[in-house]
Amino acid sequence: MATAYQSFNLHTTPEKFYIEACDDGANDVLAIDRVSTEMTLTGRQDIPPSAVTRPICGIMGTIRLVAGMYLIVITKKKSVGDLFGHAVWKAIDFDVISYKKTVLHLTDTQMQDNKAFLSMLNNVMTTDGFYFATDYDLTHTLQRLSNTSPDFQEMSLLERADQRFVWNGNLLREFLAQPELHKFAFPVIHGFIVMKSCCINGKIFDWLIISRRSCFRPGVRYYVRGIDSEGHAANFVETEQIVQYNGGKASFVQTRGSMPFFWSQRPNLKYKPKPQISKNTNHLDGFQRHFDSQIITYGKQVILNLVNQKGSEKPLEQAFDKMVSNLANGMIKYIAFDFHKECSRMRWDRLQILVDAVSEMQDDYGYFLVDGDGKVLMQQEGTFRSNCMDCLDRTNVVQSLLARRSLQSQLQRLGVLNVAQRIEEQADFEKIYKNAWADNANACAKQYAGTGALKTDFTRTGKRTQWGLVMDGWNSMIRYYKNNFSDGFRQDSIDLFLGNYAVDEADGHTPLHVQKDWKFLTLPIIMVVAFSMCIICLLMAGDTWTETLAYVLFWGSASATTAAVILFNGKEFVDAPKLVQKEKMD
Repeated sequence: MATAYQSFNLHTTPEKFYIEACDDGANDVLAIDRVSTEMTLTGRQDIPPSAVTRPICGIMGTIRLVAGMYLIVITKKKSVGDLFGHAVWKAIDFDVISYKKTVLHLTDTQMQDNKAFLSMLNNVMTTDGFYFATDYDLTHTLQRLSNTSPDFQEMSLLERADQRFVWNGNLLREFLAQPELHKFAFPVIHGFIVMKSCCINGKIFDWLIISRRSCFRPGVRYYVRGIDSEGHAANFVETEQIVQYNGGKASFVQTRGSMPFFWSQRPNLKYKPKPQISKNTNHLDGFQRHFDSQIITYGKQVILNLVNQKGSEKPLEQAFDKMVSNLANGMIKYIAFDFHKECSRMRWDRLQILVDAVSEMQDDYGYFLVDGDGKVLMQQEGTFRSNCMDCLDRTNVVQSLLARRSLQSQLQRLGVLNVAQRIEEQADFEKIYKNAWADNANACAKQYAGTGALKTDFTRTGKRTQWGLVMDGWNSMIRYYKNNFSDGFRQDSIDLFLGNYAVDEADGHTPLHVQKDWKFLTLPIIMVVAFSMCIICLLMAGDTWTETLAYVLFWGSASATTAAVILFNGKEFVDAPKLVQKEKMD
């Protein structure tokens, strides 16, 4: 495999950027013309002595904004660990550097827009969870990597990467077009990676989780649901659990993703907006495309639908069930499990009902297993595709239980556990295991919903706690605020970063300037004034109680009426995306 360079120096002059490869024996320098934007290979002898030099950890790519082209570089990285001898890194800090030396050529409006776009890029890059390796392909599972041709293995990291998980793919388009530049760039995934060195029975083994978040239908909680016309599901995440001992390797893969038909749940100031299933769309076409691609990639599918089977979630469960029946594909099995009903009143032990129900299928599907000599002993022939409404909290709990069951078998096959031993009995490892899966839940939740996951007290301790309920309430309040008042900006940020919206430097107009209806400013002011007057009347009583009551009732009614009008027109008061058309978001 053609590996990428590992370390760089960035030399900056008024005319060019020179990115020097600092690996042992390397002499290549990437020169980027700051005027023509042309990229060429040169040598160290061409770097001017007057250049300003600083070390960087890698190149994310380039992007065009209102002021022109920008270079995005990784300025700080943190070691995650070694994966089969390959260093895995977490990108911590980034820098966005303008090709242009000044922005004085812009109008005031353009400068504001450019500043807003830069803020969007920073919003994405400060969302925790960007990982990379310079000599290992993090975008593929162990099983996919083992089933590749010699030609594939000779490709560069950029060429061979699974494009579903390359979050800087849009930024690297110019690099992809020039094969001689491939060594200067590498794919960056978004999600979660944890690596732990563990010990059971005196035997030391490596255990890790890799969650890869898809960039094909990206977005935030309420603005991106269901699938698009290509069958890509919202919040699709591939999670691979890997264990390595004494040269042997085992891998178990699960997926999660939004219910794969056309539905939406746009925020409207209500705590839980009512989901809407599209009535004018051929659901089965997109549904089939989704599962055709899943079967090609992962084999047989077991759908674990964890949504409520009553209330606003019931129509979604019924629609999913009906579509699986209409598709009539023997490779797909559908299991509905009402998580909240089954586990109500803290009866979380009832999750074992679901685990027992799918245990035979899990045994049939197996997992990927390679012995110390590199011989493939087993392939995973099917995948569990779990979902709830957000594919976060309920989903992660169930995935951690299935992963533990698979790990039990893997550790026995690899010779770490004895036949009669259970993982649950290994107190030290069990603590590591539960905390890692809870951290995985938090990472996925922050990336999609804006807060840590709910129900992680169960994942960490194996039981529901009162403090866990309090923290779930706190996180739910934060989610409510973010989903209604900041997620439009987050959605725009992701669409800009991934190329779903492209800035046209020649076009002086951007969609950022949306005129708000008069209600947006007037009604909240009226409500605040009325509520304040109501409080003042209570604190400063009139001459008689009837006079005070009359004032309180008047201002209280005005406040309540205004609040009702605001809720009725809720969609006009939330922070909605501006960059991508509404039809793409639904």
